[in-house]
Amino acid sequence: MKTEDVNRIQNYLKSHHDEMITFLESLVKIETPSTSSSSQKKIFTIIRNQLQSFGYYCFQSKGDKTGGYLYARPLKRDRSLPIQILVGHCDTVWPKDTIKTMPVFNVDGKIKGPGIYDMKVGLTQMIFALKAIKDLNLKLPVSPVLLINSDEEIGSYESTSVIKRLAKISDRAFILEPPLGLDGKLKTARKGVGKFEITIKGKAAHAGLDPGKGINAIVELSHQIQKLYAMNDPDKGITVNVGMIEGGISPNVVAPQSKAIIDVRVLTVEDGLNITEKIKKLTPKNNEIELRVKGGIGRPPMEYTLRNKMLWMMAKEQGNLLGLNLGQAIAGGGSDGNTTSQFTATLDGLGTPGDGAHADYEFIFQQQINERTALLVLLLLKEPLKIRS
Repeated sequence: MKTEDVNRIQNYLKSHHDEMITFLESLVKIETPSTSSSSQKKIFTIIRNQLQSFGYYCFQSKGDKTGGYLYARPLKRDRSLPIQILVGHCDTVWPKDTIKTMPVFNVDGKIKGPGIYDMKVGLTQMIFALKAIKDLNLKLPVSPVLLINSDEEIGSYESTSVIKRLAKISDRAFILEPPLGLDGKLKTARKGVGKFEITIKGKAAHAGLDPGKGINAIVELSHQIQKLYAMNDPDKGITVNVGMIEGGISPNVVAPQSKAIIDVRVLTVEDGLNITEKIKKLTPKNNEIELRVKGGIGRPPMEYTLRNKMLWMMAKEQGNLLGLNLGQAIAGGGSDGNTTSQFTATLDGLGTPGDGAHADYEFIFQQQINERTALLVLLLLKEPLKIRS
């Protein structure tokens, strides 16, 4: 990339900074809980209108329980070019009317608001990166495709299939989730996330008159919890957490049933398979107990593969052109990058630095939106990676 082109991109974004902030604030003010399809339609309409204004074809799917997803690509495109996907989500964890107690607030170089960091600023960067490329007449050697879903915060259950299809035919994937930490580290790996449910069936009896005739499902669950916690392996990045338990029907009854819900995080696909096998092979201490296990790894790990490393090195190089000293990190949570990484080179955390994802102090650093959008522009303009393993 020539220095003059880098300067042109930076000057363009600087001149459009106020427009970017106004657009971002408009997105934040539209509250978009994952299951509110009517709210998703409003934000999709705004994004679609922007994309269509500079020559993008848009298709919006209908979701069963959510607002579906928005797919977009250049209206006029060279079909001989490989494609690169930009992935983001418009849903947030915040319920309706949060904006009344957590309004959009711009102060001391920070912009606050529900969903601004995770990840409506990332959506804004997508729009203005593509707009800059169009307005500056810059040549794209890899054709961009956008996929914005409305169910990421609840596991991307309705959109994962289309994300997989696009990733399989893409040269690379850029995920506009928030970066990690106040210094904005890019995410080159993510833990896989699993959810398991253990149900135990015992036998009820009067706790005072005939306790010996009962089989306490809560006691059995306590033994299983110890086995689960023994599966934790910090050195390998494996965490097994029993986050919810329930059981029994009354204090004076030997508990006939109990249940636990377990969260599992792993760094590798292999560890995910191993821990799944261990959990599903749990056996009761009391052979009169009925124990059932269901669940599995929902989002596989985004591993630090060779192709992901190459994409990170590309980002590091482009960051240097902008005067950015970028860092990389492993994230404990999952995203749609976990899915794309199974099929193509993936770089996550390309949003704007800030803090407070899912917290009531959520914010971004206003001035850094320009430089992170410029980084995305430079990445989109790079030649194909041409590596599939």
